[in-house]
Amino acid sequence: MGSSALAAWVGHLIFWILVIWGRLTDSLGVVATVVFALLWLVPFFTLDYVPWAAGFFSPYVAVLDIVLVFMLFKGDVRLT
Repeated sequence: MGSSALAAWVGHLIFWILVIWGRLTDSLGVVATVVFALLWLVPFFTLDYVPWAAGFFSPYVAVLDIVLVFMLFKGDVRLT
């Protein structure tokens, strides 16, 4: 497994952790949770029908992760 594959796995794991955490803490409403789940599920199940879609799925999930972080933490997370 290469570093890009590992990064993809981490991105998917973080996505689902953020969705579940946002729902459990009531930071995400039911509608937002369903929308984010559908934004992940629809491309996942349609990868076979779009040429080169598999290469764009991990960056797409990374963008969803960034949007979730902005929504849940009301801005960027400081690392210092």
